[in-house]
Amino acid sequence: MAHGQTGRRTGKIPSMMADNLCPVCREPDIKPFVTVGASEYLRCPSCRAVFLLPAQRLPLEEERRRYRLHRNHPDDPDYRRFLSRLAAPLLARFNDREQEGLDYGCGPGPALAAIFREAGHRVCLYDPQFYPDKSVLDTTYDFITCTEVFEHFHHPADELDRLRCLLRPGGWLAVMTCFQTEDAAFAEWHYRRDPTHVVFYREDTFRYLADSWGWECHIPARDVALLRKPVNPISPPG
Repeated sequence: MAHGQTGRRTGKIPSMMADNLCPVCREPDIKPFVTVGASEYLRCPSCRAVFLLPAQRLPLEEERRRYRLHRNHPDDPDYRRFLSRLAAPLLARFNDREQEGLDYGCGPGPALAAIFREAGHRVCLYDPQFYPDKSVLDTTYDFITCTEVFEHFHHPADELDRLRCLLRPGGWLAVMTCFQTEDAAFAEWHYRRDPTHVVFYREDTFRYLADSWGWECHIPARDVALLRKPVNPISPPG
């Protein structure tokens, strides 16, 4: 990251991050990454995730107000084309039987669920603001999709714990989020500029997570990660 007006390196962990644990992988020893204006970012040396200092997130009601401005219609062909980057490679990995899925964080216009339903699969919806029925979290699924969701999670490790439990053996967790690339571009990156985006992932982040869980990880397209739960998970020794 270049020094100057766009961003500057930070030198110590703020006191409100005293636990020094990564919110994505829970590994210790997170490091200062960069300060852009008044926004401070930290990075995990293990999974390489970058995240905004929690105290600097938007107030919850302001965050919700911004979500209510989203206008993604299920019949919008451009939006469907965008989602096909995740849908196509995931559908290609299904066998011939009907699959049961969950669109987690589907937003107000669940176009992705429509794509999978049209392909002959069943899909439930969950979104804490737009589809808040928590009964869909009481069962398990063959696949779970999260498109443009992970960057909003305040507690991604907790969300990942939940999603892993909701998947059946052999199931797929399909994630679409804009991957962070060059550090030098971070300050001007359009994705960082959205104030509701508080965590940023690399390809390596998802590979690290999958490896730590004993899962498969595939990156079939830009900004898409497909993580597969083992059919026969290996029990830890002892």
